[in-house]
This record gives sequence, C-alpha cells and structure tokens, in this order.
Amino acid sequence: MPSNTKVEVRRSPRRRRTVSAYRDGDTTVVLMPASFSRAEEKRWVGRMLQRLEAREGRRHSGDHDLHERALELARQYLDGTELPESVRWVDNQNARWGSCTPETRTIRISRRLISMPSWVVDYVLVHELAHLFHAHHGREFWDLVRRYPKAERARGYLEGFSAASRLEACDQAGDTDAPGDATEIEALEEA
Repeated sequence: MPSNTKVEVRRSPRRRRTVSAYRDGDTTVVLMPASFSRAEEKRWVGRMLQRLEAREGRRHSGDHDLHERALELARQYLDGTELPESVRWVDNQNARWGSCTPETRTIRISRRLISMPSWVVDYVLVHELAHLFHAHHGREFWDLVRRYPKAERARGYLEGFSAASRLEACDQAGDTDAPGDATEIEALEEA
C-alpha cells in the first residue's frame, strides 16, 4: 500500500456479501457488510488494497500509449495547440465514452472502448480533445470534431452499440455507495 494512502472502512447494513473498494484522492474507501467481524474487515481491507493496486498497475501501462495516441491526434487534427496533461483509461464510466476536465486538462476514456475498432477510440479521443478548446457542444466544438475524417462513422458505430446494449436485459442491482468518478473493484465473500 502506498505510504500516503489512508483507509476508510464504511459498513452498510444493505450489503450482504460484497466488498468494494475505490480511491478517493489519497484515501482508499472500502465498503463492506455491517455484519463482518473485525477479523473479516482486516482480511478484506488487505485483499481489496492488493486488488486495487494490481488493477492500477495494469491500467498505467496502457495509459501511456493512450496519452501518446491523444497527442498524435491533437497534432494531426487539432493543430496541436491544446494538449492534454493526462489521458487515461477508466473503469467507472458506464454512461459515457469519455470525459474531459478542461481546467486540469485531463481526459478519461471508458475502458468499454478497449475492444472497439481503433478508429472509434480515436474519435472519442478527438471529441474529448476538442473540449480543451470548447467546453460546450456548440458549433465551434463540432467543427473541430469533424476534422477527424471518420467522426460520423464512429458516432454511428457508438450509437448502434448503445442501442444494442439497451436491448439486452442487464438489470444489475447493487449499492451506489461509490462516487461516480471512482475506480472501484468488487468481490464476493467466499462462502
């Protein structure tokens, strides 16, 4: 565990068997059933910290390549004048393909895109890069995005993918204790 990481355990009577963990700044939050003993808590905190670190290690290796690709696209299609500070894959974006925080120049791309064609990932990167110029979705923004030659094709691909996903019956019930911008992992208690 990194030396600057604090651990906060939150117990919930709604949780029965699942344990989740996510990073919130320099704090690791571990969510677990209220019924767990202190020994179970200690065991699960250690296990979840290991899983988070393993996941973060895997993510960082791919983040460098993603950031380099974003820089290349910014230079190729957006004159290379507005470059991101960081670009990374995230696991917690289920309703968006990507997001951008212009103030910090950070871009997050949903890991759901990882198995999609590269031209679709490139489109999402260009879309988020355009937000470094325009935070809104106005005409100037779309003029920048359309510089990417496969923009319309990629938008159609993503719209079709989303429509097909909505048709699938995936009614997942779960706790909503974790914030929307957190990296979360979850495990079932071993019986």
